[in-house]
Amino acid sequence: MRVAIQHCDELLRGTARFRVGATSQRPWWWVVAIILVVAPLYGAVMGSFGLDSAERLRQVVFSGVKAPLLLLATTAVCLPGFFVLNTVLGLRDDLRESLQAILCGQAGLSIALASLGPVTRFWYFSTGSYRGALLFNAAVFAIAALAGQIVISRYYRPLIARRGRHRIALYTWFALYAFVGIQMAWMLRPFVGSPYMRSTFFRQEPFSNAYVVVFNLIAGT
Repeated sequence: MRVAIQHCDELLRGTARFRVGATSQRPWWWVVAIILVVAPLYGAVMGSFGLDSAERLRQVVFSGVKAPLLLLATTAVCLPGFFVLNTVLGLRDDLRESLQAILCGQAGLSIALASLGPVTRFWYFSTGSYRGALLFNAAVFAIAALAGQIVISRYYRPLIARRGRHRIALYTWFALYAFVGIQMAWMLRPFVGSPYMRSTFFRQEPFSNAYVVVFNLIAGT
């Protein structure tokens, strides 16, 4: 446990094994492990809304499993476009380092989410509004995503210093990831899970536009 926490700290600060610029020395498998281990912690908290029966425990497990799935699936969908963009910009030689920076950002996002888990649980204790729980989790994801972007930017500094075109690739990644991530989260719902419905891994509903739903949710609140 102590080693894992130390690795998380080093990753966030870009020091020691995760020193910025030290691509060949970076234990990339630890980055993936952090995502797979830490992200479920917030997923479980997210699914604990209205936890008043054994049935709702299933939602805790489901959401814990789906949290890293959301992050990794969104990354996988964005990678082909990112690969082509790097090729067009003449940045293919730095692709390995770029991908490591992106994974470090995903790990940073996961750590930020886990750190905000107690805040989310406190919010659940303070209100019984399902709509409010959805909006609060959306806000938490936005904050964690910002933290993840800061981590990616830190690991991207040597790349940008080497070739300024990496800045274009980085900003494009931010926009692409946000656009895909919102829709992916909607497709993989439920994460919070309505206490008035049976807990399921996926919602048995036709696909719809997440942006329209979010707008209506905010307008309704």
